[in-house]
Amino acid sequence: MRATTIHAPYDLRVEDVPEPVAQLPTDAVVRVLRACICGSDLWAYRGESAREPGQRIGHEFLGLVEETGSEVTDFRRGDLVVAPFMWSDGVCEYCKEGLTTSCVHGGFWGSVGYDGGQGEAVRVPFADGTLVRLPEDAASDDHLLSALLTLSDVMGTGHHAALGAGVRPGTNVVVVGDGAVGLCAVLAAVRLGAERVIALGRHQARTDIARGFGATDVVAERGDAAVEAVRELTGGQGAHCVVEAVGTEQSMRTAVNVTRDGGAIGFVGVPHGSSTGLDLSVLFDRNIALRGGVAPVRTYIPDLLPDVLDGSLDPSPVFDLTVDMDGVPGGYKAMDERTALKVMVTN
Repeated sequence: MRATTIHAPYDLRVEDVPEPVAQLPTDAVVRVLRACICGSDLWAYRGESAREPGQRIGHEFLGLVEETGSEVTDFRRGDLVVAPFMWSDGVCEYCKEGLTTSCVHGGFWGSVGYDGGQGEAVRVPFADGTLVRLPEDAASDDHLLSALLTLSDVMGTGHHAALGAGVRPGTNVVVVGDGAVGLCAVLAAVRLGAERVIALGRHQARTDIARGFGATDVVAERGDAAVEAVRELTGGQGAHCVVEAVGTEQSMRTAVNVTRDGGAIGFVGVPHGSSTGLDLSVLFDRNIALRGGVAPVRTYIPDLLPDVLDGSLDPSPVFDLTVDMDGVPGGYKAMDERTALKVMVTN
């Protein structure tokens, strides 16, 4: 089969690799129909997170079950499934608590020795604990497949951020970051009943999506100017609920400064840079809570799936470029140069 491999910064290749097989009784093999490129993949692409030459890449995919191990009971050949961006056994103490990203047997797609999502097929460890079945007829609905693909990461991560920020009916919400996760956090906040959602972003194509997702206000400024604009919109106090979906020192500092005293920040931006931008004394003095981290999207998929299926939740507009397998390197280049928001890969 063909799969995307990374060899050095900016050196991605689509190469022939061995077809995966079920190696353990709990494995399944999924033939990928849709995958995508994540903003966090760009850190490896740019050389800011280490990868071994030839390592697989990609962690968001859905597809058809092709093979199952002898102990897999919940799936059979031909089932349409979506995979969260980490596998998990579904039975350890962390999984039972809903923190599937801390599963004692869990791992990330594209880890050394494992398949990545940006390939034609994937061996799935702990299939019963990892995969979620989708309706069979969704396989012939391109628009619905696009929406369902977001459940593998960005929609669940945006939901995790909104929960961490304490979004509830009637709240004011600020979303720092106009990438796919930030935009999905806008959707999540609206779904959870936010009264006002202020999106921070300076790229009109992205802020137009934010408005389409339900953002009531857009702030294009950055840094101190953004803080001033948000405070003006919130009566000088800031918002009780703030999402940080970037991961830089500046974005975290902005998130803290637009949070109302007694509020909470839900942070899901993968931290990178020289510092966190956090001053614990500020959080202490102003009673600001900080919650978030790696999103346990496997826990959230059953809650979000019905709304995607009935059309009341449609994150598919975050995909603004579609490529086939041969186009994956170009898709990375487009996202790196910010000419694409999020790239979908079709097989």
